[in-house]
Amino acid sequence: MAGVGSTIVEDRIGVLTIDSPPVNALGMAVRKALDEGLASLIGDADVDAVVIICAGRTFFAGADISEFGKPFLPPSLHDILDRIEASPKPIVAAIHGTALGGGLETALTCHYRIAVPSAKLGLPEVHLGILPGAGGTQRLPRVVGVETALEMMTSGRPIAAAKALESGLIDALAEQGRLREDAITFARKLADERAPLTKIRDRDDRIAPARATPEIFQAFREKNARAFRGFKAPEAIIQAVEAAVSLPFEEGLKREVALFRQLEDTPESRAQRHYFFAERDTAKIPDVPADTPTLDIAAVAVIGAGTMGGGIAMNFLNIGVPVTLVEMNQDALDRGIATIRQNYEASAAKGRMTAEQVAQRMALITPALDLAAVASADLIIEAVYESMAVKREVFAKLDRVAKPGAILASNTSFLDIDEIAAATSRPESVLGLHFFSPANVMRLLEVVRGAKTSKTVLATALKTAKRIGKLPVVSRVCFGFIANRLMMPRLRQAEALVLEGPTPAEIDKVITDYGFAMGPFQMIDLVGLDVIERDDPRPNLRKQLIAHGRLGQKQGGGFYDYDEKRRPTPSPVAAEVIAAFAAEQGVANGGAQDTATILATLMYPVVNEGAKLLEEGIAARASDIDVAAILGYGWPVYTGGPMAWADEIGLDKVVAGLEALAARRGPAFAPAPLLKRLAEDGRFFTR
Repeated sequence: MAGVGSTIVEDRIGVLTIDSPPVNALGMAVRKALDEGLASLIGDADVDAVVIICAGRTFFAGADISEFGKPFLPPSLHDILDRIEASPKPIVAAIHGTALGGGLETALTCHYRIAVPSAKLGLPEVHLGILPGAGGTQRLPRVVGVETALEMMTSGRPIAAAKALESGLIDALAEQGRLREDAITFARKLADERAPLTKIRDRDDRIAPARATPEIFQAFREKNARAFRGFKAPEAIIQAVEAAVSLPFEEGLKREVALFRQLEDTPESRAQRHYFFAERDTAKIPDVPADTPTLDIAAVAVIGAGTMGGGIAMNFLNIGVPVTLVEMNQDALDRGIATIRQNYEASAAKGRMTAEQVAQRMALITPALDLAAVASADLIIEAVYESMAVKREVFAKLDRVAKPGAILASNTSFLDIDEIAAATSRPESVLGLHFFSPANVMRLLEVVRGAKTSKTVLATALKTAKRIGKLPVVSRVCFGFIANRLMMPRLRQAEALVLEGPTPAEIDKVITDYGFAMGPFQMIDLVGLDVIERDDPRPNLRKQLIAHGRLGQKQGGGFYDYDEKRRPTPSPVAAEVIAAFAAEQGVANGGAQDTATILATLMYPVVNEGAKLLEEGIAARASDIDVAAILGYGWPVYTGGPMAWADEIGLDKVVAGLEALAARRGPAFAPAPLLKRLAEDGRFFTR
């Protein structure tokens, strides 16, 4: 048998154990071990039933997607599932950790399933732009019902073992820590009682109601239309489940395979697979080995109890780390703590946490009005006003009161970390931790590595990001770092383009049709023209609108007018201001422009800026830029991010588009040297 599998017989129960770290992915070696182990135990006259269990931290956590696009090596997962399902002896799946994707599909072909209470089960293939391709779309509805199956597969979210038991997805719960023993006992009982060899493929009771009410599929589509927009996999999953309801099992399987193949080589699936790996690569820093020592972060201090400071503090309170929260005056401190409490109580009201948990987290806050209170903190995060003078003053004071070895971090969005670090005597302990708003919700954390930031401090920041549930992207020092700098050209070009004739609504529609939740002018109005304006010293359209009292949604008008429910309508006042500023700047109104021109004008400069970030060494890899754009600015994940999107449409096309724009609009559109070299050589950013 392959080295990753082993078998043993206990009390006439054959136990097949798979041990393939880190997650027992169903690659060729695991499939071979399963195939050989099952053949051995099923053919053993001294075995009455078989338990399939995994060593390590999890049951099969899915297919080995690194095999996608490579020559196939037998045995196939389908062959193994057929062997399990056809076994003349009961086969029990013993689940711990996660049973995901092909792992759950394997469990679904077993006759029975038992899991520990901490286990989670799901079919997350939708996140890769595909559907479950080993019978999942056909078997899952037959065991949990159509609506639950649709929700699980189109969301990709796993369910807990208790809910799995309630829905019928598993048959029994094992005691935590006793999965092997309880699974053997369960299998022994099945064999003694001559329990039926239950095949999910033969069940009809959970799908029959949908056969009588086929309208549930259209209702599901309509309910989720907004969430599914731009993605191909959810619709294919719905169609596969429709086939499960309306066709015999084997015909449904054929439909599943056909739909899987349609999805597998789509731009959307390529993009989502790229993003899957991109997220896992962000913490890999070429010159920072994985075994770099890290510091223990047992106590945190946050300077500033405003919206950002409070949100940052919540990340640490959520994992049980005490936080000293510092403000300049008592009123501001009280407001900050009250806001944190309100956020937690709102979560409790929705059933997401208990009143006891609220009390526990609030008890971890130590309020303070003196910076000396941070003296024992291992990590101090500054979240004060975005002013270099203010931040340097704060860091100079922190340098005097923080203990030796404490990490000093700034939450600045744009400012030079090296200049901030220079206000201290310990620049090796200084870095940026740029949280995105709302800080307790957004997953992206830009970790800004200063010129003198030590590897230990950087490694500690990456480890801490993971602890608090953030996805870290490392940036070197530049104005705006990765995400904000990357997207600034889109804002500038949108404001330049609107002077030429296209309206804010026309420009926003092109961007939302591309897949963003909102366009640039909708975003400016939401954030506030005055908030964005303070970061931009240039004469611009926003200044003109602010002079007319138009600050965005909060004032009832910005680029759009808003009613009492903040619903937007085109603004005659804004149109007049735009026309007047265009005349002042000598820009002729050329009327509406086609979608392709607007998209190229706004998006090609973003790709170009990404190329510059790579050239300058600000970002370590193109995929980091894609992660920052997707998590920080809501770039549609089914495009893979700006760099993967550029690869998909062709870098030569992007270069030609930029050169044409440069000829008409000036050198700001000139293609970056790296972009030109890659295009000329037929190479890519992300492949």
